[in-house]
Amino acid sequence: MYLEVAAASPIGATLTYKPHPDFPASDYKPGLRLLVPLGPRLVTGYLLRCTDQLAAEAQYTIRMINDVLDQEPIFPASMVPFFEWLAGYYHYPIGEVIKCALPGGLTPQSGRHIQLTEAGQLCFESLPPTELPSEAWFKKLTVDKKLPLSTSRRLWRSSDRRLLERWEKDGYVTIVQSIGTDSIKAKTEICFALNDAASPPPSCSKAGEKTLSILAALTETGNQPWIARREITRIYPGAGRALLALKDQGLVLMEEQHIYRNPFGERPPSYPAPDILTEEQNTALQAIETALESQKFSPFLIHGVTGSGKTEVYLKATESAINRGKTVLLLVPEIALATQLEGNFLARFADQVALLHSGLSSGERFDQWQRILQKKAQIVIGARSALFAPLEDIGLFIIDEEHDPAYKQEDGFRYQARDAAVLRASQSNATIILGSATPSIVSYQHAMTGKYTLLNMNKRVENKPLPEVEIIDLRAIPTTSGKPPMFSPQLIKAIKETVKNGDQSIIFLNRRGYAQLMLCQSCGKTVQCGHCNISLTLHRGKEELRCHYCGFSRKSPSVCPACQSESLIAIGFGTERVESDLKKIVPNATIARLDRDTTIKRTDFIRILKQVHRGEIDILIGTQMVAKGHHFPGVTLVGVIWADASLALPDYKSSERTFQMLTQVFGRAGRGDKHGRVIVQTHHPDHYCIKTAQQHDYCTLFDQEITFRKSLSYPPFSRLVNVRFEGKNSTTVGKCAQAMAIYIRKHTLHRDMEILGPSPAPLAILRDLHRWQLLIKSSNLMVLSRACELLKAHKAKLIGMSSVKLTIDVDPESML
Repeated sequence: MYLEVAAASPIGATLTYKPHPDFPASDYKPGLRLLVPLGPRLVTGYLLRCTDQLAAEAQYTIRMINDVLDQEPIFPASMVPFFEWLAGYYHYPIGEVIKCALPGGLTPQSGRHIQLTEAGQLCFESLPPTELPSEAWFKKLTVDKKLPLSTSRRLWRSSDRRLLERWEKDGYVTIVQSIGTDSIKAKTEICFALNDAASPPPSCSKAGEKTLSILAALTETGNQPWIARREITRIYPGAGRALLALKDQGLVLMEEQHIYRNPFGERPPSYPAPDILTEEQNTALQAIETALESQKFSPFLIHGVTGSGKTEVYLKATESAINRGKTVLLLVPEIALATQLEGNFLARFADQVALLHSGLSSGERFDQWQRILQKKAQIVIGARSALFAPLEDIGLFIIDEEHDPAYKQEDGFRYQARDAAVLRASQSNATIILGSATPSIVSYQHAMTGKYTLLNMNKRVENKPLPEVEIIDLRAIPTTSGKPPMFSPQLIKAIKETVKNGDQSIIFLNRRGYAQLMLCQSCGKTVQCGHCNISLTLHRGKEELRCHYCGFSRKSPSVCPACQSESLIAIGFGTERVESDLKKIVPNATIARLDRDTTIKRTDFIRILKQVHRGEIDILIGTQMVAKGHHFPGVTLVGVIWADASLALPDYKSSERTFQMLTQVFGRAGRGDKHGRVIVQTHHPDHYCIKTAQQHDYCTLFDQEITFRKSLSYPPFSRLVNVRFEGKNSTTVGKCAQAMAIYIRKHTLHRDMEILGPSPAPLAILRDLHRWQLLIKSSNLMVLSRACELLKAHKAKLIGMSSVKLTIDVDPESML
């Protein structure tokens, strides 16, 4: 028997190993982690399948695995074809694909512990500094007397390896190879339970009686026999000794138990199920239930206006799938949306729900993964990484806000979770629902051509009208400074009236911070990020300038870093500035802000949501976090400060995304008993994406966009691959990009393929790296795949082992 293994390493192909004789053949199941030799080191590998035969042409030595790391598989065998498809389509090593899919901390590997000896310390202290290495790692070695595994691993791949080997020979350092362990494991605690077979003797102490009563009360209220010691001692600090005494008397049982790390905490608000569904909800649900019954791959696109009750359709469809013995996977584009849906699903399905997203701690994510593997949860909710949940027998996939670009992973393994979910659903013979008030152009075209079944929900629940939208031309508003105002007179008047009437308002601006940049009036330069070619955003509350791309921050300067002038002024505005100005305009109103700066923790997000639902907030200011999915019955006014924010981006999707963002935020108004009103401030009142958003007219927007894309052969009439080149040296990066472009043009001549570039990326420098890109466009997927394989195969030949990194981004979401 031989084992086909995907190593957690950047290797494109799978590897073949012999099983270890200490483990019987029955122990080798797909989905197990193995410790396997790879060159001189040991790494984690994932068992894909067992085979009895090798290829006839195989003329190489088969190495033996080192160890089996799991007693049971950590992902089901049914996911192996899914991982293989992902690796092939996105041109990413399959071992790295699986590593990304699993909870963090599950990839042990061998490493080198480099420690300074006493002889080495004496030698280095006696030498002049000019004869010693000047690198930071050497200073760390002499101070800490050892190097971290990550540093040792990097040094071993560099020219410093020979120096370290010589020092080891001279006795200055010791180098020991060891194997790491999982950094995250199941959590265990000492727990106690009442011994039902025993009764308290007359000699039981008062402390023992009190402890017994507390333990009995916790057991009764918690509906579980085993209670953690810390829970008991939290109520009665003196219970520690009493518990041991009661154990010796046989009155209680003591055992180390697995403790579940609960990720839910405070529950978000939820809504009761309606007594009856609308006609459109019923029609959609009947079609979905018919598909569930057939147990065949059935993709649906629900195009439902905001407030039409899509969430209730999701809930009813989930109930139907669960009743058929199936599992359900629900994806949302952002953690904030996962939190909103979480409340409704927990209210209906309680402990059948599991969460999977990056907002969980490593331990919480590990525990959720184990619950799913052990079939203790039948419903998984999460952001894009929940796509990899180890569910079996999936009957229903739900992709909420399917149009959202956040479904695309923008670094590392660049997968599109929405598209991959459709593929996984097809492999599972499952039903999949893609839902949105503003579907992506590609998805709607699939519905128009019959690839998806279109389900329209054109009316709001209870036939409530969509809000009236008023467009304000900022260019027509006279001001003393000559600059457009932040608030038009119409918006100010509407906000004051709304507060006076006791209603709520949402003010939307998709820009964080106080000001977009700091400009020097003397030299005309802006204060820029030290690592990106981007102006820093002013955050006045923390008195700092921050880069929203790499996270770099610095104290807000009082003088220009370039010319030392004191004439720095803040230009532009963000949500922090909007909040500051609104407090002056309506000083008696209660104002809150919802963006990444104010909701670092999940509890902050839930707290603000609950305050809005209770009517404790008059005006909610926010970025896109306020635009999607929220049901605020008290909101009657939505004000859009600057509707043009994304129109100027160098991206063929900019008009589509502007329409989507505007339509989504418009939909927050008028969901209660009162009519909604929207005021949109713009410099482009006649742009078709703004006009169609005003009229809630998606179909006209689609007709405009599909005509434009067909004429230029953009998706859905072609597929794109963005090949990115990154490195420290701009000249080297440019030369590598040019060499790759020449090669690919020479070897992939095809009438169905077009190559654009290479050229510097719109964001030419990010995180200290110079960036170029090459765009490949074709309607033939095989031609694109062939081009990508050529790039990977000849990367080393064309750009050598230089510091230039090549990244293949299939179906890119962002062109920046």
